[in-house]
Amino acid sequence: MNPARLRILLAVLVCTFCAYPFRVKLRRPFVAASQSIRGKQTVADRVARFGDAVRKRLAPDFERIGAAYPPEQMALIGLKSEETLQVWVSGGGKEWEHLKSYPILGMSGTLGPKLKEGDRQVPEGIYRLESLNPNSLYHLALRVSYPNAEDVRRGRAEGRTELGGDIMIHGKDCSIGCLAMGDEAAEDLFVLAAQTGIDRVEIILSPVDFRVRDLPADRPLAPDWTPQLYESIRRELKRFEGPAGI
Repeated sequence: MNPARLRILLAVLVCTFCAYPFRVKLRRPFVAASQSIRGKQTVADRVARFGDAVRKRLAPDFERIGAAYPPEQMALIGLKSEETLQVWVSGGGKEWEHLKSYPILGMSGTLGPKLKEGDRQVPEGIYRLESLNPNSLYHLALRVSYPNAEDVRRGRAEGRTELGGDIMIHGKDCSIGCLAMGDEAAEDLFVLAAQTGIDRVEIILSPVDFRVRDLPADRPLAPDWTPQLYESIRRELKRFEGPAGI
């Protein structure tokens, strides 16, 4: 390759790499301007806009497991090491069924729980769906109930008060401390959660899929209470086994 072209290519790559952490900040003014033009959207607005397409996309998956749409209950299982978000549903007296898995397109941090604001970690634990954000910077977003009572208790015992928050499962392909799923997947998750009912959606965030593997030997150091946290996650994951081949 021509040396001049090589230098240009390297410069572009360096600039792209350096700009990545600032994508969140750069996105804000553009989204704010867009919202000021079209106005704020409600959850109902978003369901009306994307609902038919979501139902059509998910119909083969519901037919495969013989489940009604929308389900009576829904569980999202985020697996950090596998970079996968699983969707499980139940209803009509049936056991939990694996509906679909989505690749996680972007997240930050390493294996291990979130401890404080700004540590870039995705939380690990057992959570609920707290709310839906139809006006997210990242298309659509589902808010995870971090910190939960256990996070707060452990933080208080260790003198950690700034635990962080605003943990989302959202669209686009980049994130700091959240799970970026891409816009189409975010539409599926948002609409399905809205139609199921956010009070009937649970969320498990795990470092690895404990149903099929254990933690890697070279994992980062973690607090002394982490084994107890992981045992509780293991117990919860055992509820989600069966025909999915898991």
